[in-house]
Amino acid sequence: NMSDSPIEEMNFETAMAELQGVVERLERGEVALDESIKLYERGAALKARCDQKLKEAEEKVAAITLDEAGNPIGTKPAEGL
Repeated sequence: NMSDSPIEEMNFETAMAELQGVVERLERGEVALDESIKLYERGAALKARCDQKLKEAEEKVAAITLDEAGNPIGTKPAEGL
């Protein structure tokens, strides 16, 4: 049962969990060819979403500035988030 959730609204954890399910189904080989193509396409979109969310997280982390003691002293405003 494939999720009907819009991938562009998923957080990283949700997209990753569904991607793992897609990979497991494809690996078991229990799906018909036409469904496996749909699964593969959804898996590719889920992977792209995970990559995007990871990149956003990395950019947020990179924007955190630390003082000499290593304590966060604020973030640069991130554009477009």
